[in-house]
Amino acid sequence: MKKIKTILIYIFVTFFAIITVFPFIYMIFGGLMTYEETTRIPPTFVPGSFKISNYLAVFNQAPFARYFFNTFVTATTTTVVSLFTSILGAFAMANLKFKGKGLIKIILISLLMVPGEAIIFTNYTTIMSMGLINTYIGLVIPFLTSIFYMYYLQSYFKSITPTVYKAAMIDGASDWEYIWRILVPMSKSGLITVALLSFISGWNAFLWPLLVTNESDMRLLNNGLAAFATEAGSQTQLQLAAATLIVLPILIVYFVFRKQIIRGVVNHEFKA
Repeated sequence: MKKIKTILIYIFVTFFAIITVFPFIYMIFGGLMTYEETTRIPPTFVPGSFKISNYLAVFNQAPFARYFFNTFVTATTTTVVSLFTSILGAFAMANLKFKGKGLIKIILISLLMVPGEAIIFTNYTTIMSMGLINTYIGLVIPFLTSIFYMYYLQSYFKSITPTVYKAAMIDGASDWEYIWRILVPMSKSGLITVALLSFISGWNAFLWPLLVTNESDMRLLNNGLAAFATEAGSQTQLQLAAATLIVLPILIVYFVFRKQIIRGVVNHEFKA
């Protein structure tokens, strides 16, 4: 009976894994097909011949190299700065004692309940009044800090006994030295997880860049893909090839750092 249950579980997991992975696999193969193969009914799942030229055609028809550069710059900037501000905020909430700390925590937690879409037009009005439309600063400034990442890192910092902080203060270390010499090295898995989540979020950004950019040279990848899909018309093989190019870097990042991601999530669950 136990063996039958195990078999059923494997069948169930395998079935849903196939459903989840299939669209991505078809996207890769579709980017290597001819137009006729991508529109054939019944559909073709494996290309008759691999058309690598589709990927070259993507770069010829749209400035995807520029889109990649813009996305890399904005995603990297938001990752570095938001990680820095999250470390400082998490340290303050975990280790410092100051008047009004409880009230500040309540305000920050309440802000987590507000969906980003509710304030996006307020942010847009602010950016427009500052003359930052079609600029890198306008693209990144709303994402240079994150309350969620602060609270995520706070759980790591609180797991370090307060005795370590007190000992560092007795030895004459400043808060700055304690953060970078002790706190950060002891929380590497959490920091890597936050950095990866922030980078992926920046790489996949769509709505905000759509609002604050109206020039082709300032588009990010997902906005460029949307425009490309319209400009490419019925060339579905090129649309699939472009989508594959966008997803591929994130997959590479995930496979390189998957152990750190899993370790960071598991450690967070135990500490929470």
